[in-house]
Amino acid sequence: MLQPDGRDPTTPRAWTGPGAPADLLASGPRGVPRASRAGAWQGDRVTDSAPSGQAASDAGLAGPTDPADWLALPDVAERLDLSISKVHQMIRDRELLAVRRDGVRRVPADLVANRTVLKHLPGVLTLLADAGYDDEAALRWLYEPDDTLSGGTPAATLGGDHAREVKRRAQALGF
Repeated sequence: MLQPDGRDPTTPRAWTGPGAPADLLASGPRGVPRASRAGAWQGDRVTDSAPSGQAASDAGLAGPTDPADWLALPDVAERLDLSISKVHQMIRDRELLAVRRDGVRRVPADLVANRTVLKHLPGVLTLLADAGYDDEAALRWLYEPDDTLSGGTPAATLGGDHAREVKRRAQALGF
């Protein structure tokens, strides 16, 4: 059945008029040129947050500096006694934070404690995402030294008695 304007509804319309890009296929959502986007896209998140040639101990990268403090996703699955696909789902649902280090997606080991993810971590990650933080920025915020917190960093404090203070501070970032 044709639309009132005579076009077939199954055929996508081309954008014509002022400001239309010369090649619609060269641009992605919101008109952002595909060539200017870095990283591999998974849904609406960039998964390649750091070039694979950089080490986790570089000064420009956030998170633990000792490679032993990072867990690869199969190690996380083993520690949590879950399948690797469930770990990927937890990352997509922002229940767990993973960033690419040395070409491998890794999770800071102290975010996974006693066969479970830190209790308040999913809530903090959601608050940071709502405030516009991507995975790398959220990791940087979690490991930024803060002398006013009992653990020294928000990540360390999440495992203690003052985790709600970390949630309050993450919530304040949205305003």
